[in-house]
Amino acid sequence: MALLQQINKLRLARSFSTSKIKFSEGKYPNGYNFELNETQKEIQQLARKFVKEEVIPVAAEYDKSGKYPWEIIKKAWSLGLMNGHIPSHCGGMENSIFDGCLVAEELAYGCTGIMTALEASGLGQTPVIVAGNKEQQKKYLGRLVEEPVVAAYCVTEPGAGSDVNGVKTKAVKKG
Repeated sequence: MALLQQINKLRLARSFSTSKIKFSEGKYPNGYNFELNETQKEIQQLARKFVKEEVIPVAAEYDKSGKYPWEIIKKAWSLGLMNGHIPSHCGGMENSIFDGCLVAEELAYGCTGIMTALEASGLGQTPVIVAGNKEQQKKYLGRLVEEPVVAAYCVTEPGAGSDVNGVKTKAVKKG
């Protein structure tokens, strides 16, 4: 539990340290500033245009067929709408959590299923970003920047499902 809390603190600190807008700037000096800077506006507009032109026209088809949206993933990747939080030393953009939320919000407007396919890769990336050394980060995260692939995150246990806080299984080294 303490490790999970530490990881969450690191993740939160990282999201604010890479943000382009400081807490104390703007109209709201005592809280987070939600005014978008020019880069954030461009990211939001790009995601909005992508959703309008590429996602909405095919969303119902993907929902009906259950087919995985690889073509959409490839297009989103080519525009930089995936993997935005990967560190810059791995070739990524190292966007803040807020920047990622701007993209996710636009994608979800078009289709929550396709948004999940695009954003769920972050579940597999986060442990490597938070706890991986530089070599591991370059090896595993660098590939996600170089080609349109997705990371996987799998966990299950009776009584916990995908709730990692509820996992009771332990690894014990013997011998």
